[in-house]
Amino acid sequence: ESQKIRLDVFLSSRSVGLSRSRIQSLIVSGNVKVNSRPSKANYKLKPGDHILLSIPLPAPQSLKPEAVSFDIFHEDNAIIVLNKPPGVVVHPGPGHTTGTLVHGLLEHCSSLSGIGGVLRPGIVHRLDKDTSGLMVVAKNDHIHASLARQFKSRMIQKEYVALVHGRVRENKGRIDLPVARHPRKRKEMAVARFGGRRALTLWEKIEEFGSDFSLLSIATKTGRTHQIRVHLSHIGHPVAGDPVYGYGRNWWKRHPLHKKGRLPIIKRQMLHAKRLGFVHPDEDRYLEFEAPLPDDMKDAVRSLRSPDLQLQGNKALDMREKSNIIKNS
Repeated sequence: ESQKIRLDVFLSSRSVGLSRSRIQSLIVSGNVKVNSRPSKANYKLKPGDHILLSIPLPAPQSLKPEAVSFDIFHEDNAIIVLNKPPGVVVHPGPGHTTGTLVHGLLEHCSSLSGIGGVLRPGIVHRLDKDTSGLMVVAKNDHIHASLARQFKSRMIQKEYVALVHGRVRENKGRIDLPVARHPRKRKEMAVARFGGRRALTLWEKIEEFGSDFSLLSIATKTGRTHQIRVHLSHIGHPVAGDPVYGYGRNWWKRHPLHKKGRLPIIKRQMLHAKRLGFVHPDEDRYLEFEAPLPDDMKDAVRSLRSPDLQLQGNKALDMREKSNIIKNS
């Protein structure tokens, strides 16, 4: 039933834990053979074709292991569960050739899955540079493929905590809006009016601060790039400190409470991957981990909880003054 389907499309639909772009690169490098001969991505399958997909081992020698700080919550022969600190890029890319999480993993552990390729050994999923929290890393290809299937089928349990702008009145809600690449700013994402991929974010209010901020618990039912940040910005509650979808440092410098010395400048998006749950591929048992808020988020929340700050915040952040701050940022 798969005849006349492109080779790359067929392989990307077979739950081998590889993206279509990764499969295409393997085809170009000769690691995919049809009937014992290298093939092309646009080859149309025929009945009786025999396909051999070879995933090469990662080449860690092209990346120099480095000491990168992260906390390990769990490690065995199959996986590593770690707490990524803010400011650490997950894998090498343009502008980030050293000091990534992958460099630190290579320093810590020589055995990582090769499915992610040379630059992404062991990486099953990722967090943005300035998002902190829990990640799971695979030590071999079998584990990687199993975890990738759990992510794809939405079996992975993920909970984030976000400090957002505005006093969120409702106790909980859902944002079911498609996300796509921004039509003009190609490094950014946006809610798509037409097309895009479905993105579903569920949120619940943890705490509301009188100084015009709220703390939310967030669960994502899809895994789109920048999904939480884009969705929260779209409904008027951007993540505090988000320079792309929220307000930049100039906004914080003009903030009335910062001018009074009562609120520090928040230097990165206040988004933390707090909880991660999944079925261990080898042991067939459910594992769940929880990471506490990092220090900068704790300090921000502690400041906002100050009773006198909340009283001052209601007066300082009247709508007229706040709109002028946003307009001038």
